[in-house]
Amino acid sequence: MTQVAHEIPTTMPAQAAGRAPRWRSLLEARWHARLQEVTELSLAYHDAAAAPELQADVEAARPAKRQLRRLLQQAVTARRALADTEEALGRLADGRYGRCEHCESTLPPGLLALEPESRYCRRCQVDATLIA
Repeated sequence: MTQVAHEIPTTMPAQAAGRAPRWRSLLEARWHARLQEVTELSLAYHDAAAAPELQADVEAARPAKRQLRRLLQQAVTARRALADTEEALGRLADGRYGRCEHCESTLPPGLLALEPESRYCRRCQVDATLIA
């Protein structure tokens, strides 16, 4: 049985290539906004962690600890979103933007317009969700 080499395309689909400056601008704006959000959440978390309420008795410290956990979760979520945007910018720079990372099909412009960081076509995204 012969194995067929599976090559990753190194060129963007024509529709994405023609809009590359627009995608770059959009992704860079999202990157800046997400970086600002991560920074603000990180600072808020560290301020909350240093709050004197956390040193109070267990009952009095509960609301402050809940707020601290909420801030931490928000910061983690924002950092993941920032990483997704950075990865999309990397795919754009490498000429792989607009292609499904699994099946290599062209991502629909509507999907990219809604989620510019998309890595998978709808079918592969559903398949990945079902497996996970």
